[in-house]
Amino acid sequence: MDDKLTLFADEPRLITEPGRAARIAAIVEPVLAELGCRLVRVRISASAGCTLQVMAERPDGTMTIEDCEAISRAISPVLDVADPIEGPYRLEISSPGMDRPLVRRADFDRYAGHAAHIEMRVPIDGRRRFRGELLGTEGECVRLRRSEAAAESSEILLRIDDMAEARLLLTDALVSESLRRSKHGGKTAGRDARASPPDGRRQHPTKHAVTAPGESPAREPTKETEQWRR
Repeated sequence: MDDKLTLFADEPRLITEPGRAARIAAIVEPVLAELGCRLVRVRISASAGCTLQVMAERPDGTMTIEDCEAISRAISPVLDVADPIEGPYRLEISSPGMDRPLVRRADFDRYAGHAAHIEMRVPIDGRRRFRGELLGTEGECVRLRRSEAAAESSEILLRIDDMAEARLLLTDALVSESLRRSKHGGKTAGRDARASPPDGRRQHPTKHAVTAPGESPAREPTKETEQWRR
């Protein structure tokens, strides 16, 4: 791995998962780093019985179906050995999508000027949820221009370490920028795909389906995913 990718992979996530998802994150992060990718989020949900979602990205913020397949092949045997979830579950590998989670300091700087939703673990003046325009980072905090017209102060500093969740809001400006980046980087945008696992594994494959740009995606827009039942 070159120096750029090493620095990319080493940048820590400041907004992380609790409990079992955190243990799974610790298992898959080193594997992703070896592939030149980094973890965005691990989520365990009751969808389709039980779904383990591993969200990852490349240094330029993109992911392809081929990237998802490579990650699936790499982390599947590691998860088989660690066996972090009791019973059957569906493994899903996905890109962050346009309305992506913001988990690293660089995320808040990269998407300065775009709208975001932030939920705090610790209330500020009795509030936990904030919406507004990202203005980048200042020290350990994110500066947010609040969208509420009645706000006494239009700007507020929010400590990243006190955030429970942060994500971009889907706006026309964000869609336009994502499409420009995708076109410039030669990546596929606006597609949500599911692919079956490699032959010989003990999983039961899901139906293969691809949603092309302009169609209604099965789940979130602008994601590349691979998933199967374990």
